[in-house]
Amino acid sequence: MALGKAPLRSGLGALPLACPWPLRAWGRLASAFGTGLVLMTMATASFSHSAHAEPTPARVVSMNLCTDQMAMLLAEPGQLVSVSHLALDPLASTMVEAAAGYEINRGGAEQIFLMQPDLVLAGTFTSVASVTLLRSLGVEVVQFPPVQSLADVAGQMREMGAVLGQAERGAAMASEFEAAVAAFRHEGRAATAAIYYPNGYTTGAGTLSDDILRLTGFANIGAEAGITGGGILPLERLVMAAPEMIVTSSPYPGASRSEEILMHPALAALRAKAGTARVTDADWICGLPSLLRAVEGMAAARAGLPE
Repeated sequence: MALGKAPLRSGLGALPLACPWPLRAWGRLASAFGTGLVLMTMATASFSHSAHAEPTPARVVSMNLCTDQMAMLLAEPGQLVSVSHLALDPLASTMVEAAAGYEINRGGAEQIFLMQPDLVLAGTFTSVASVTLLRSLGVEVVQFPPVQSLADVAGQMREMGAVLGQAERGAAMASEFEAAVAAFRHEGRAATAAIYYPNGYTTGAGTLSDDILRLTGFANIGAEAGITGGGILPLERLVMAAPEMIVTSSPYPGASRSEEILMHPALAALRAKAGTARVTDADWICGLPSLLRAVEGMAAARAGLPE
C-alpha cells in the first residue's frame, strides 16, 4: 500500500503511525489552531495538486445531506470518498444503503482535511467555521444552496455534474427530470391544500414544496396566508381555511410535544372532511430524482379530488 494513501476508518479510529502524511497533517492542524501560523503557506505546500491543475477532482468529500446524495448519483466509482453522517439517516436520506459504502464524516474541518480531498461539497448553511478553515488551508469548497423550485433541481443536477467533471451525466439526469416533471403538470382547477408539520410549521411561497403543490394542481394555503419560505400557521387559521387536502409528514419514533398539535381534535375533525396525504420527509428535502416520488404522490392525491 502506498504511503499517504492508507485507508481512514470512520472517526479516524486507526491512523497507521507508519504513514507520514497524516502525521504532518496533524502538525499543520495543531499549528493552525494553536499558534496561528500562516495558513496559506501550508496550503500551497500541501495542495499543489489542486482542482485548478486537475479539472476532474480525484478525491471528493461531501459534508451536506443533499450534496451527499447528488454526488453519489453522479460521481465516477472511487471519485467520491466520503459523505456526511446524515446520509445514513433513513428519515432524511433516500440513499442509506449506498451511503454505507463510504467513509462517514461529521463535518469537522480536521477530519475532512486529513482525507486529502481535491474538492469538498457543502451546503450554504454548512458550518461556517469548517468551510472557512478548509478554504484557508487551500481546500476547494463548492457550496450549493437549498433548492427552492423544481427548476432549481434541474439546474443543480447540471452544476453538480460540471463540478465533478461529469457534465454529460449531470445534463442527462436533468433532462430526464425535466421531462418527468412536465408529465405531472395539472391543467384543471386548483384544489386547496395545506402542508402541516409539527409545531404548526408550514411552507409558503418561494419553496420547493409550494412548487410541487402548484405543479400537481393545488393552491397552497400557506402561500395564500402570506407566508414566504417556512413559518407557523396557527391551527385556528388552518381550520378556518378548510383545505381540501392536508399534507403531513410521517411521525418520528417516540413521543414529541411538537407533534401533539397533529393530534388535536380540531385537526382530526378537519381531516375527517378533507383528504390527507402523508409524505416521507426524505423525498421532499433534496433536489434529487427521488423527488419525483413526492410529485407522483401529490398528483395521485389530486386525482382523488373533484375537478
